[in-house]
Amino acid sequence: MASSRDPEPSLRRRITVASPADPVFGTIPAAVDSTTDSGDDSVVDTTSDPDLTDGVVNGDQGEEKKNLASVSEGADDRSGAEGGVPPMFLYRASAPAHRRMKESPLSSDAIFKQSHAGLFNLCIVVLVAVNSRLIIENLMKYGLLIRAGFWFSLGSVRDWPLLMCCFSLPAFALAAFAVEKLVWKKLISEPVAVSIHILLTTAELVYPVYMISRSDSAVLSGLVLMLFTTIVWLKLVSYAHTNYDLRNFPDSDNKNYYTQGVDFQGLAYFMVAPTLCYQPSYPRTTSIRKGWVTRQIAKLVIFMGLMGFIIEQYINPIVKNSQHPLKGDFLYAIERVLKLSIPTLYLWLCMFYCLFHLWLNILGELLCFGDREFYKDWWNAKTVEEYWRMWNMPVHKWMIRHIYFPCLRNGISKEVAVLISFFISAVFHELCIAVPCHIFKFWAFIGMMFQIPLVILTKYLQKKFKSSMVGNMIFWFFFCILGQPMCILLYYHDVMNRKARRN
Repeated sequence: MASSRDPEPSLRRRITVASPADPVFGTIPAAVDSTTDSGDDSVVDTTSDPDLTDGVVNGDQGEEKKNLASVSEGADDRSGAEGGVPPMFLYRASAPAHRRMKESPLSSDAIFKQSHAGLFNLCIVVLVAVNSRLIIENLMKYGLLIRAGFWFSLGSVRDWPLLMCCFSLPAFALAAFAVEKLVWKKLISEPVAVSIHILLTTAELVYPVYMISRSDSAVLSGLVLMLFTTIVWLKLVSYAHTNYDLRNFPDSDNKNYYTQGVDFQGLAYFMVAPTLCYQPSYPRTTSIRKGWVTRQIAKLVIFMGLMGFIIEQYINPIVKNSQHPLKGDFLYAIERVLKLSIPTLYLWLCMFYCLFHLWLNILGELLCFGDREFYKDWWNAKTVEEYWRMWNMPVHKWMIRHIYFPCLRNGISKEVAVLISFFISAVFHELCIAVPCHIFKFWAFIGMMFQIPLVILTKYLQKKFKSSMVGNMIFWFFFCILGQPMCILLYYHDVMNRKARRN
C-alpha cells in the first residue's frame, strides 16, 4: 500500500542502484539504503563523497571520471526515457557543501601547486599590447630610423676586415694540421710541436686585432671578425690539446686513432661544426630535413630584422640622449639605465635565440651533427654559477675540458681554477668588444670579473633562504636590468668621445 500512495521508497531504491553526477557539484553521494524507509528524506550517505575520500572510490578514480562524464551528459535523457532520476533530486539541501579543509589557490601553501597557464597567457597578451603601443608611439615620434652606415661600411677592403679574416684564418688551421702530421711521422718532437702550436694560436689572435686597429672599420664588422677569431682560436687550442692527449694518454675508444694517421677531413669537419671541442668522431644524424632548415632560416631572418629594429628605433635614440653614466646627474643616469634595460633585454633574448637556437641548429642539421645541446634552461638558474654553466654549452664544455679539469689535475684548487676560467673569459669578452670599438677601458673585463662575487653572493643566499627564487631574481637584475645597459652606455660614450677627440 505504501507503493500506491508514497513513491519515495521506490525512488530511493532507484537512487541506490546508481549514483549519477551533477554537472556542477561532481559525483553525488548515494541516498539511504533501499531496503528500509526511515522516513527521513534528507539522510545522505557521504562515504562515497569525492571531497571526503579525495575522489578515489574503490581505487578507481579514472573510471569514476568516465562515468561522471557519461552520466552528466545523458542524465536528462535517462530521466524521461529510462525512468532515471534527474540530478536535481540527488543533491539535497541537507547534503553538506563543506567536507574538508582547503586552501585558496593563491595562498602561500597552495600557490606553487596550481597551474598558472592562464596567468602566463595574460602576461603574454599584456606584453603584446603594451609593446605594440610603444612601437606605434615610437614610430609616430621618431619615424623609421633604420640606417646601415653605423653597422656596415662597404667603402674599401680596409673597412671590411671580415673579408680579410675569411682569407687569412683558415691558413692557421692548415698550419696546425701540418704540425700534427709532422708529429705523427715523428719528424719533430713533442716540445717543438707544442711550441709551434702556441705560436700559431697567438698569431691567429694577434693578426685580426692588428688589422682592426689599423683600419677605421665599422663596429659590427669588427665585432663579427673578433667573434670569428675567438671561435677559431678556441678550436685550434682544442685541436692541439686533444691530439696531445691522444698521443700521450690514449684511451680504449681512441687507441687506434694515431695508427691510422692524422685525418684532414676530421679537422675540416671540426672547424665548421657547431662545437668547440675536438674529437675524432661525433654523433651524427642520418639525413637533412630540408623543410625544417628552410623554416629555421626564415625565422633567423625575421629575428635578425627584429634585432636591427630594436637597435635603431629604441637603443640608439636612448643612448644618444644620455650622458656618461659615471658623470653628471646620478638620478638621470639611473633613469637612462632603467629605460635602456627593456630594449636591451629584448635584444639579448633575440640574440640568444638567433645564435644558440636557430643558427647552431641550422649548422648542426646541415652537417648532420647529432649533439644539439647548445644550451640548457639557464633562465631557471638559481645562482650566477649555474647560469654560466648552462647558457653557453659549447664554451662551458671547452672551459671544463681544457682549463678547469687540467688545473685540477695539476694540483690547483677548485676556487683558483674557477678564477682562472673567469679570467680567460673576461679577457676574450674585453677583446671582442674593445677592439672593434678601438678603445680599452676594460669595462667588459671588470663586468666579467664582477661575476665572481655574484657567484659567492647567490650561493650564500640560496643556502640561507633555501629558495631558488632569490638567486634567480638577483641574476636577472644584475645581468639584464643593470649590467648590460650600463655596459652599452659606457662603451657608447667612450666611442663618441674618442671620435670627437679625433675630429
